[in-house]
Amino acid sequence: MKPLKTIAVSFVLVAVSLSSFAWADSHAKKPSFIAIKASNLKWKDAPSVAPGAKIAVLEGNLKAAGPFTFRLMLPANSKIDLHTHPTYERVTILSGALLFAIGDKFDTTKAEEYTPGDAFIVPPGMPMYGLAKKETIVQIHGTGPWGIDFLNSADAQKKK
Repeated sequence: MKPLKTIAVSFVLVAVSLSSFAWADSHAKKPSFIAIKASNLKWKDAPSVAPGAKIAVLEGNLKAAGPFTFRLMLPANSKIDLHTHPTYERVTILSGALLFAIGDKFDTTKAEEYTPGDAFIVPPGMPMYGLAKKETIVQIHGTGPWGIDFLNSADAQKKK
Protein backbone atom coordinates (compact mmCIF):
# COMPACT_ATOMS: atom_id res chain seq x y z
CA MET A 1 0.00 0.00 0.00
CA LYS A 2 1.32 3.46 -0.82
CA PRO A 3 2.31 5.61 2.20
CA LEU A 4 -0.29 8.32 1.51
CA LYS A 5 -3.07 5.74 1.14
CA THR A 6 -1.92 4.00 4.36
CA ILE A 7 -2.07 7.30 6.27
CA ALA A 8 -5.53 8.08 4.87
CA VAL A 9 -6.90 4.64 5.78
CA SER A 10 -5.37 4.91 9.28
CA PHE A 11 -6.91 8.35 9.76
CA VAL A 12 -10.35 7.08 8.74
CA LEU A 13 -10.10 4.10 11.12
CA VAL A 14 -9.08 6.36 14.02
CA ALA A 15 -11.89 8.82 13.23
CA VAL A 16 -14.47 6.02 13.09
CA SER A 17 -13.21 4.60 16.39
CA LEU A 18 -13.34 7.99 18.11
CA SER A 19 -16.81 8.82 16.77
CA SER A 20 -18.08 5.41 17.92
CA PHE A 21 -16.67 6.08 21.39
CA ALA A 22 -18.26 9.56 21.48
CA TRP A 23 -21.60 8.13 20.34
CA ALA A 24 -21.49 5.38 22.97
CA ASP A 25 -20.53 7.91 25.67
CA SER A 26 -23.32 10.32 24.72
CA HIS A 27 -25.88 7.51 24.80
CA ALA A 28 -24.61 6.25 28.14
CA LYS A 29 -25.64 9.60 29.69
CA LYS A 30 -29.32 9.52 28.89
CA PRO A 31 -31.27 12.70 29.52
CA SER A 32 -33.68 12.57 32.39
CA PHE A 33 -37.38 13.33 32.29
CA ILE A 34 -38.23 16.83 33.54
CA ALA A 35 -41.76 17.73 34.66
CA ILE A 36 -42.63 21.25 35.76
CA LYS A 37 -45.77 22.30 37.58
CA ALA A 38 -46.38 26.04 37.37
CA SER A 39 -47.49 26.03 41.01
CA ASN A 40 -44.06 24.73 42.06
CA LEU A 41 -41.91 27.29 40.25
CA LYS A 42 -39.32 29.08 42.37
CA TRP A 43 -39.42 32.73 41.28
CA LYS A 44 -36.39 34.92 42.00
CA ASP A 45 -35.84 38.63 41.51
CA ALA A 46 -34.44 39.61 38.10
CA PRO A 47 -33.77 43.33 38.47
CA SER A 48 -31.20 43.23 35.65
CA VAL A 49 -34.10 42.77 33.21
CA ALA A 50 -36.58 45.31 34.63
CA PRO A 51 -37.59 46.61 38.08
CA GLY A 52 -39.85 44.06 39.76
CA ALA A 53 -39.14 41.36 37.17
CA LYS A 54 -38.87 37.76 38.38
CA ILE A 55 -37.26 34.69 36.82
CA ALA A 56 -37.85 30.96 37.22
CA VAL A 57 -35.32 28.64 35.58
CA LEU A 58 -36.95 25.43 34.35
CA GLU A 59 -33.86 23.74 32.94
CA GLY A 60 -30.17 24.34 32.48
CA ASN A 61 -27.66 26.85 33.72
CA LEU A 62 -28.00 30.22 31.98
CA LYS A 63 -24.27 30.90 32.37
CA ALA A 64 -23.11 27.57 30.91
CA ALA A 65 -22.99 26.07 27.45
CA GLY A 66 -26.06 23.93 26.87
CA PRO A 67 -29.83 24.15 26.59
CA PHE A 68 -31.83 26.35 28.93
CA THR A 69 -35.47 27.24 29.50
CA PHE A 70 -36.73 29.93 31.84
CA ARG A 71 -39.79 32.03 32.51
CA LEU A 72 -39.76 35.73 33.06
CA MET A 73 -42.55 37.51 34.94
CA LEU A 74 -42.82 41.21 34.16
CA PRO A 75 -45.00 43.54 36.25
CA ALA A 76 -47.44 45.86 34.45
CA ASN A 77 -45.72 48.76 32.68
CA SER A 78 -42.29 47.10 32.81
CA LYS A 79 -39.91 48.61 30.30
CA ILE A 80 -37.13 46.40 28.95
CA ASP A 81 -34.61 48.87 27.62
CA LEU A 82 -32.69 48.51 24.36
CA HIS A 83 -30.48 45.41 24.60
CA THR A 84 -28.96 42.41 22.83
CA HIS A 85 -28.27 38.77 23.72
CA PRO A 86 -25.21 36.66 22.81
CA THR A 87 -27.38 33.72 21.65
CA TYR A 88 -30.65 33.15 19.86
CA GLU A 89 -33.59 34.10 22.04
CA ARG A 90 -36.78 32.11 21.49
CA VAL A 91 -39.70 33.75 23.28
CA THR A 92 -43.26 32.50 23.79
CA ILE A 93 -45.87 34.67 25.49
CA LEU A 94 -47.67 32.64 28.16
CA SER A 95 -49.85 35.37 29.70
CA GLY A 96 -50.37 39.12 29.52
CA ALA A 97 -49.29 41.29 26.61
CA LEU A 98 -45.84 42.39 25.44
CA LEU A 99 -45.07 45.25 23.10
CA PHE A 100 -41.85 44.19 21.39
CA ALA A 101 -39.67 45.49 18.58
CA ILE A 102 -36.21 45.23 17.10
CA GLY A 103 -34.16 48.33 16.36
CA ASP A 104 -31.62 50.60 17.93
CA LYS A 105 -34.03 53.24 19.30
CA PHE A 106 -36.78 52.63 21.88
CA ASP A 107 -40.01 53.56 20.09
CA THR A 108 -43.23 51.85 21.21
CA THR A 109 -45.06 53.13 18.12
CA LYS A 110 -42.95 50.66 16.11
CA ALA A 111 -43.56 47.77 18.52
CA GLU A 112 -45.86 44.86 17.79
CA GLU A 113 -48.18 43.53 20.50
CA TYR A 114 -47.71 39.85 21.34
CA THR A 115 -50.29 37.96 23.40
CA PRO A 116 -50.57 34.39 24.81
CA GLY A 117 -49.54 31.79 22.26
CA ASP A 118 -47.54 34.24 20.16
CA ALA A 119 -43.81 33.67 19.76
CA PHE A 120 -40.75 35.25 18.18
CA ILE A 121 -37.09 34.39 17.64
CA VAL A 122 -34.34 37.00 17.77
CA PRO A 123 -30.84 36.23 16.45
CA PRO A 124 -27.71 36.96 18.52
CA GLY A 125 -26.61 40.59 18.67
CA MET A 126 -29.85 42.06 17.28
CA PRO A 127 -30.97 45.15 19.26
CA MET A 128 -34.44 44.82 20.78
CA TYR A 129 -36.75 46.33 23.40
CA GLY A 130 -40.08 45.70 25.02
CA LEU A 131 -42.84 46.94 27.28
CA ALA A 132 -45.23 44.76 29.30
CA LYS A 133 -48.62 46.49 29.17
CA LYS A 134 -49.92 44.35 32.05
CA GLU A 135 -48.38 41.62 34.14
CA THR A 136 -46.83 39.32 31.54
CA ILE A 137 -45.12 35.94 31.68
CA VAL A 138 -42.88 34.84 28.83
CA GLN A 139 -40.96 31.61 28.37
CA ILE A 140 -37.50 31.86 26.84
CA HIS A 141 -35.36 29.00 25.64
CA GLY A 142 -32.15 28.55 23.77
CA THR A 143 -28.59 27.36 24.12
CA GLY A 144 -26.31 29.10 26.60
CA PRO A 145 -24.49 30.84 27.85
CA TRP A 146 -27.27 33.43 27.92
CA GLY A 147 -26.85 37.05 28.91
CA ILE A 148 -28.30 40.51 28.45
CA ASP A 149 -26.28 43.49 27.28
CA PHE A 150 -27.91 46.91 27.45
CA LEU A 151 -26.84 49.24 24.66
CA ASN A 152 -26.92 52.25 26.97
CA SER A 153 -24.74 51.69 30.05
CA ALA A 154 -27.05 53.98 32.07
CA ASP A 155 -29.91 51.52 31.43
CA ALA A 156 -27.80 48.68 32.80
CA GLN A 157 -26.92 50.70 35.90
CA LYS A 158 -30.63 51.45 36.59
CA LYS A 159 -31.31 47.72 36.77
CA LYS A 160 -28.76 46.93 39.50
